[in-house]
Amino acid sequence: MEVAVLDIKGKETGRKANLSDAVFAVEPNNHAVYLDVKQYLANQRQGTHKAKERAEIAGSTRKIKKQKGTGTARAGSIKSPIFKGGGRVFGPRPRSYSFKLNKTLKRLARKSALSMKANDNSIMVVEDFSFDTPKTKNFIDVLKALGLEGKKSLIVLGDSNKNVYLSSRNLKTSEVVSSSELSTYKILNANNLVFLEGSLEGIESNLSK
Repeated sequence: MEVAVLDIKGKETGRKANLSDAVFAVEPNNHAVYLDVKQYLANQRQGTHKAKERAEIAGSTRKIKKQKGTGTARAGSIKSPIFKGGGRVFGPRPRSYSFKLNKTLKRLARKSALSMKANDNSIMVVEDFSFDTPKTKNFIDVLKALGLEGKKSLIVLGDSNKNVYLSSRNLKTSEVVSSSELSTYKILNANNLVFLEGSLEGIESNLSK
């Protein structure tokens, strides 16, 4: 699959980038994508939720009324879950939501997500660029030239580029990641993917294993 390489002004450079069919043209596996996205979102959860149960409530332990003769149910503690201020039955406890997926499945999920974007013609390839200093206006100018202003976009760098990353950090609709940080969730969460030329080799070598 060939894609025209653009410059930062949105003009064609006359070069073509060859996207590997082994990465960008596979049969999407929806279940693998589902599991990888589920794992990503699960790993974002802190799992620090906690509710006090009966044994953890502060309160008197005396029997609140006599056992027999009241005409109502027996009650032995004000901390019982049936009373206001009592403990919670089977309340949430701190726990980890993370779970394991093997590397082969995660690679398949990323290839499936990239292939979905390729089928939707949502992939651009731009020649490598950098900024002398971090400046949001420069980054917005690039997005305008590519027709991505106001659209959810993911820009993938070959190597970490601090100035480009810092220039994009104030924008809610655009995210910059290096090729090693690319995940199935981030691919699917963006409407458009912009790959810098230098990122393609690393992505294809990692996912072609």
